[in-house]
Amino acid sequence: MVAESDQSAGQTSTAAEFTELPVLRHERIWGFWQFTSVNVGLAIATWAFLSGGTIALFVGVKTAIVATVIGNLVGASLVAMSTCLPSAKYGVEQYTALRSVFGVNGVRALIAVIMPLLAAGWNAVLAIMFGRAVTNILNAVLGTSYDPNGPMVIVMSLLALALAWLTLVHGPVSIAWINKIVAPMLAAMTVAMLIMILVGHSWTELVTAQPLDAFADARLNFAIAVELSFATGFSWWTLMGNLARLTTSQRAAFWPNLVGIFFASAVAGIIGTLAALVLGAVDPTVWMVALGGTALGGLALLFIAFANVTSMVAQTYASGLALIRAIGAPVRRIPWPLFVALLYAPSAIVVFWPTALYDNFFKFIAWIGLVMAPLTAVYLADFYLLRRRRLWLRELYEPEGVSRYTFWWGINPAAFLAVAAGALTYYLLLNPVTFEAAPIFPYTTAAMPALVVTGLVHVLLTLIWVRKAGKGGYRADARHQAHRRHASATAEEGA
Repeated sequence: MVAESDQSAGQTSTAAEFTELPVLRHERIWGFWQFTSVNVGLAIATWAFLSGGTIALFVGVKTAIVATVIGNLVGASLVAMSTCLPSAKYGVEQYTALRSVFGVNGVRALIAVIMPLLAAGWNAVLAIMFGRAVTNILNAVLGTSYDPNGPMVIVMSLLALALAWLTLVHGPVSIAWINKIVAPMLAAMTVAMLIMILVGHSWTELVTAQPLDAFADARLNFAIAVELSFATGFSWWTLMGNLARLTTSQRAAFWPNLVGIFFASAVAGIIGTLAALVLGAVDPTVWMVALGGTALGGLALLFIAFANVTSMVAQTYASGLALIRAIGAPVRRIPWPLFVALLYAPSAIVVFWPTALYDNFFKFIAWIGLVMAPLTAVYLADFYLLRRRRLWLRELYEPEGVSRYTFWWGINPAAFLAVAAGALTYYLLLNPVTFEAAPIFPYTTAAMPALVVTGLVHVLLTLIWVRKAGKGGYRADARHQAHRRHASATAEEGA
């Protein structure tokens, strides 16, 4: 999903983007339109069609549009507030800023766990999509009948991972120019598919198309569609802060998310929903041939297969850099080809069971919501409520025991407990394994209560435990805020 992410950030000639140090104002390279272009390139990715098709399992066109707009708008906005604004304000990497929340070792643990797992999941999805795309091209052109879950798909999926490994071993710069072509072509292909759907099917046919595998309760179906859209928006949490630090202002960091991560992603998802509903298949590698015919559909599938490899390279490169920076020497001692192979290894295992992840993509998205909604909430609560939008830059780079942001052995247990409480709340409301929902879920969703619980637990634990223990700089921040209020009141009285 980070698709062209790290590559997009890597196209500039400014060396500042490759350092952990704060990016100064004169070093920043993206204004509103430049960052909007980056966001649109990220949002219109091949997985967006699969995400939209997943929504078609539960709801029809009108409900899908409403759910997609609500979920993506809320998720993208909260992610932009929690990651883009702090990083743009101070010019720091997101994970550097998060040392004020989780502690320096806490951030290392977070990256060491989350990055490999997310990369493994997304790389497996993209590799299987590559495998099915090539298999369906062979079936359409050569008249073969390869099983979409059979050995051919597995072999092609492994080939995709091998191509991604080979490319990344020789350096991601080798595909830098490709991403300048990928994003516009994906956008053009998206528009072409929308035109073909609208020309080939009347509006009446579209709005009367029935969900593919819905529950009996319409409210439950709507809540699930909204929940999956929430998770799609929250899934950008791992990436956007690191990109936003290169923007020229906080406005330039925030609003492009609503144009790209929200609007463009929602449009691509809705097209996937429309196609799935009228053609009866969630998988874009299936309905693209049915929609565009053997020639045009096959060409689209070939392009998707190619784009997926570049996406896997960029995504794995971003994850690898995060791990190297977080863990340091133990990882740097591993030869780069072996390190890249280790990053791709979990995905290579998963693709031997294509249906386990790919055909249960909606469950994978729900798991992302379970993790990312609490992470978004704890960052929001800490930066806006406890820190009052102020970070001390130098302290972020000081070692544990010296920094204002010192906790217990470099870990803030309050933040992790808050995230765990939010994840548990989500799990109790919507089980990502079985998709069993609590009776209250149709009225609350799972992500919104998880956000509230995470924020409340983090604030309460910080006030009654962490701050009283003199950890994390919260006591000093409170004194600073009190001093500022006193100075402001004194100035007003003098005026």
